Amino acid sequence: MSNKKIGILITILGLFTLAVYYLTSAGKTPYDYFTRLADSFLAGKYYLTEKPAWLTELIPSEGNKYFVVYPPMPAILSIPFRFFLKDVFQQQYLAHILGAGIVALISLISLKIKRDWKLMLWSALLAGIGNIIWYLSSSGSSWYLGQVSAAFFMSAAILEALGKKRSFLMGIFIGVAFLSRLHTILCLPLIIYLIFDKKIWFKKLLYLGAGIAPFVLFNFYYNYVRFGTIIDQAYFILPKILNETNSPWFIHGVLNISYIPNNLKTMFWSFPKLLNKIPFIQPSWNGLAIWITTPAFIYSLTSNIKEGLNKVSWLSIFLILLVVVSHGGNGFSQFGYRFAVDFYPVLFLLTIKGVAKTGLKWHHWLLLVISIIVNTWGVLWINKFGWVSF
Repeated sequence: MSNKKIGILITILGLFTLAVYYLTSAGKTPYDYFTRLADSFLAGKYYLTEKPAWLTELIPSEGNKYFVVYPPMPAILSIPFRFFLKDVFQQQYLAHILGAGIVALISLISLKIKRDWKLMLWSALLAGIGNIIWYLSSSGSSWYLGQVSAAFFMSAAILEALGKKRSFLMGIFIGVAFLSRLHTILCLPLIIYLIFDKKIWFKKLLYLGAGIAPFVLFNFYYNYVRFGTIIDQAYFILPKILNETNSPWFIHGVLNISYIPNNLKTMFWSFPKLLNKIPFIQPSWNGLAIWITTPAFIYSLTSNIKEGLNKVSWLSIFLILLVVVSHGGNGFSQFGYRFAVDFYPVLFLLTIKGVAKTGLKWHHWLLLVISIIVNTWGVLWINKFGWVSF
């Protein structure tokens, strides 16, 4: 297939995914911290001045100031949309756009791994409607939007690392992902491995660091003007604001290795709820195992572990996973195990490599179809019918 035809196909896939996210959305998200913060940035403020009762994750300060807990990049990305479109641009729209963008990026990553348009199509469908990014992108609440934003820019960094390897640009992508979800910067081992060159390694790393630095420095400044320290305090203050310091999910603080078993249970051993009435089976807000929501990820395990790229990919996944499974909460309320999305771009890479090794077989398409069916069920049950509970 020619480059032109491939480009048209990727565009169609992206627009199709964007339409799916819009049509399966539950509508305007009430948890619109980021568009509110974007409006504040436009007004020259780094805080909100209003605290609606349903926006519980705001940190109050003197002078009627309320600080948004989450890293601010989705708010920054929303600024031009809110400037020109005002309230017409709702927060979930940004999630729709970034989620559809992930499909295009994963399609291009697939082509870098193996120039096979059928594999690219398989990969695009997996990225768009075969995993829980569909639910996160269709919902667009602040918890989910931060993850979709990080996944988009991590995918962009991986694509660049597989292609032209422009270190400064990769640094920018990693920096934007960092300001969306701080711990996603732990994907750096993979990026460094992909760009490493014995002859110009120092220059490569210098440019990579230069791309990342403005975002890290901005985060330091953003924290300093809010909390008087460059270290991000928001998540560690929040349990006190919510009066949840004695709750089971924060009793040992926000991060603690004692939380690992519960998170791993959610990730690998959580199941749908079975009922004796319609709809008979429904998602649980507490979570659903990753092998149920996306069984096609099993092919990530078939990539050659002896290959250096795959080793470093698994290292990056492990580093990010170690942070998320040490978190007090397991990600609820959610469909699937949403914390895993923080390393999904790397998991997509490994999955595509695993499939490319053997070429597409009937079982690859079967597991893709099952993945799509499960996620269609989850999105429709939650967003359209409200058939979900703990």
